[in-house]
Amino acid sequence: MLVASIQIGVVENDKIATIENAVENIRHARGADLIVLPELWNIGFMSFDRYVPEAEDQNGPTLTILRELAKEMQAFLHTGSFVEKDGGKYYNSSYLISPKGEMIANYRKLHLFGYNSKETQILSRGDTVVVAKTSLANFGLATCYDLRFPELFRRMVEKGAEIFLVGSAWPYPRLEHWIMLNRLRALENQCFLVSANSVGPNMGSQFVGHSMMVNPWGVILASGGDEEVVLRAEIDLNDMISARERFPALADRLDWLGNIV
Repeated sequence: MLVASIQIGVVENDKIATIENAVENIRHARGADLIVLPELWNIGFMSFDRYVPEAEDQNGPTLTILRELAKEMQAFLHTGSFVEKDGGKYYNSSYLISPKGEMIANYRKLHLFGYNSKETQILSRGDTVVVAKTSLANFGLATCYDLRFPELFRRMVEKGAEIFLVGSAWPYPRLEHWIMLNRLRALENQCFLVSANSVGPNMGSQFVGHSMMVNPWGVILASGGDEEVVLRAEIDLNDMISARERFPALADRLDWLGNIV
């Protein structure tokens, strides 16, 4: 399968222009079977004062446009995330959309970020580990700070994940952490990982970019720099099967009581 990661920045305080830029970049990924977007890309992760007034529900402009794009591109589309309002609460929410424009999975970020951030003050955490089983692959959904919590990714593997999809807004100065964690989460779980990170400035912070595709051996197949880019790479699930057969580490894992899983 051909996978595309859309690494884009925010047009500060202009949601319409930011969405238009995303649409243009998505169309540059024509031919991809799967397209992945960053975290809170439509307003910017650091734009905390915009979270509530610009939150959307499932019928909002962001998801509506992306559903139409998935049909136009005939691709699975990971929406990245946006602030979703539901029942008086607000979530850092992402969707996986089918080539028919159907919403086939919804993941609400489990690990909210509180360090120099107001995310924990404004948003509610999700409560579900999400693996979407599709005709293309089994996709485990995660968002940014989730990368620091290996137990989430192991739980996704136990639910059948083959490819991790990570939308992110990871800022400087923690570039080395970002690179390391992308590779580790793929390596330790013998899965592919596809990340789409934000790039450029947002409310005084700078995102690191360096979106990437990583194989089950922890090898980076493709990586961006710190500019907007559409990354592409071919992923063959047979490589994951081969990795697990050649080095069956997952078969040796223990549960928390010390019993073989």
